[in-house]
Amino acid sequence: MEFVKPQIEYAQLWPMLVVFGVACAGVLVEAFLPRTARYVVQTLLTLAGLVVALVGTCLVAADLPTLGDGAARGLIAAEGTIAVDGPSVFLWGVVLVFAIGGVLLFAERRLEGGVTAFAGQAAALPGTEAERRASTAGMEHTEVYPLVLFAVGGMMLFPAANDLLTMFVALEVLSLPLYLLCGLARRRRLLSQEAALKYFLLGAFSSGFFLYGIALVYGFAGSMEFGAINEAVRNDVGNSSLLLIGMGMLAVGLFFKVGAAPFQAWTPDVYQGAPTSVTAFMAAATKVAAFGAILRLFYVAFGADRWSWQPMMWIVAILTMVVGSILAIAQSDIKRLLAYSSVAHTGFLLTGVLGVQSATELTEGQLTSLQAVLFYLVTYGFATLGAFAVVTLVRDSGGEQTHLSRWAGLGKEAPLVAGVFAFFLLAMAGIPLTSGFVGKWAVFEVALSAGAWPVVIAAVLMSIVAAFFYVRVIVLMYFSEPTGEAPSVASPSVLTAATIAVGAAATLAIGLMPGPVLELAGNAGQFLR
Repeated sequence: MEFVKPQIEYAQLWPMLVVFGVACAGVLVEAFLPRTARYVVQTLLTLAGLVVALVGTCLVAADLPTLGDGAARGLIAAEGTIAVDGPSVFLWGVVLVFAIGGVLLFAERRLEGGVTAFAGQAAALPGTEAERRASTAGMEHTEVYPLVLFAVGGMMLFPAANDLLTMFVALEVLSLPLYLLCGLARRRRLLSQEAALKYFLLGAFSSGFFLYGIALVYGFAGSMEFGAINEAVRNDVGNSSLLLIGMGMLAVGLFFKVGAAPFQAWTPDVYQGAPTSVTAFMAAATKVAAFGAILRLFYVAFGADRWSWQPMMWIVAILTMVVGSILAIAQSDIKRLLAYSSVAHTGFLLTGVLGVQSATELTEGQLTSLQAVLFYLVTYGFATLGAFAVVTLVRDSGGEQTHLSRWAGLGKEAPLVAGVFAFFLLAMAGIPLTSGFVGKWAVFEVALSAGAWPVVIAAVLMSIVAAFFYVRVIVLMYFSEPTGEAPSVASPSVLTAATIAVGAAATLAIGLMPGPVLELAGNAGQFLR
């Protein structure tokens, strides 16, 4: 047999390859550079790699071929395993922007007195002499930079995967570095290690479900490519029980990744225990990548069988919004509150997934569900990244103060910080003139267009409940007196300040002028099949 070399479209894939290449270079930096030089080199190398990949993503987006009278843009690359289409490239850009913000938070040193928030020696047991020596020497783990780049590369591959096996590989590539990053906190190391272990064990369990779902769907369709699965579903070629069970198991793996109920149990523990900079990056970027994968899997591979999976999505969306909104009310820790807020937002995003799927089914001027969900991911990511960046500032000699009682009176002690945090909370609540309002309006509109009015009613009611716990924090900051010592706010370096400023500016600008981002999401077109 003659060997036929694979055809790899490097001109379209190079932004993702740059991220993986710089991650490998970061590993070599750890091996060959002295410890004192690694922080500066790793930070600059990581930021340069992400910026180059972002510029490359813009160039690739501008050069994508148009298909089907403008309904879609792009091509199927790497022997049919990767779809470089409009939605993929849009999601690449969003992930890279949030990754740059996350790396700036990773590199922050001023808040911890000249070192980063990551442990000096992760292998040393908490409370041992080895840990004390590492802390006294000012050691820090710069391995976090190649780890975050590998995670970003996985996040870029995940929504672009055009077959189930590539999607599973991408899922593991983005997940494994996050498991490690969650356990590397310098302070409260036992809590951080507990968070990492819970995330790893539950993540491995959900990956098993995902892999078993792949096997069942392959048994039904005889192929792992999304286009072939769609044709098999459309022609009803196999045992529908295999398809339904496989579809459900794939959904379990993806619902775990986005923190949808009843698979959200890991979210508050991991968000609370992980270093806050990791939580910020994970909350924003992971949700973008995972929802991109959900949209591609259910719209492209299972789009012809929407009446089978939509009832499941209705139930999960309503349950997720109820669980996230109700349990957030009972939280006394700001990171756990934001974690349950993230769960509630997952429900709102799933509401958008239920919308009309194709531009051909819409009247003039109506949004597609893909456009609405992409827009919501942008608005949610900027607000979440900025909110967690503010959380890193409220601290005392013992580190971050995340208990709500320590935030009482913050409006008097640090009016600017409290004002910015209140603005992010109002955006998450969906108050007019913020990006969150337009995002919720978009996903509610497309869900109504698809006849999912019970889900929209539940979403509106849970939005009211969510507004209560957001406003409660604002009242605590401005109208409550601190019990004991007043809250203190550390002065950050330009790295954290820039992340907060960009998040606030984007949240305000998108709220006042949502048109450009909505148009950008609309121009991405539909998924390639």
